[in-house]
Amino acid sequence: QVQLVESGGGLVQAGGSLRLSCTASGIIFSFKSMGWYRQAPGKQRELVADITSGGSTNYLDSVKGRFTISRDNAKNTAYLQMNSLKPEDTAVYYCKGVTPGSIMIDYWGQGTQVTVSS
Repeated sequence: QVQLVESGGGLVQAGGSLRLSCTASGIIFSFKSMGWYRQAPGKQRELVADITSGGSTNYLDSVKGRFTISRDNAKNTAYLQMNSLKPEDTAVYYCKGVTPGSIMIDYWGQGTQVTVSS
């Protein structure tokens, strides 16, 4: 019943910006943490940024200062504002939510393609 739906991906020129969103439905709780991951062809999936229910954030070194993660608990939505995009940011971006409590369950979105042209 829990579903995460991502949107906001697309094609952008280097130096441009995109704003990704991830909206959760079918939940009556606030995720303990929400994060954005990305996977480029031939590479492992990597954590880009995450944010806890308390607002603490963590970023991949290569995106720190360029990307900002945020969340709106009332809307069950997480965002990833991406500025100064580089071709190496090109990947499929996935949203993940982790359930609260002692038993943590991961829920994943379907992914959204981000392509940055040089």
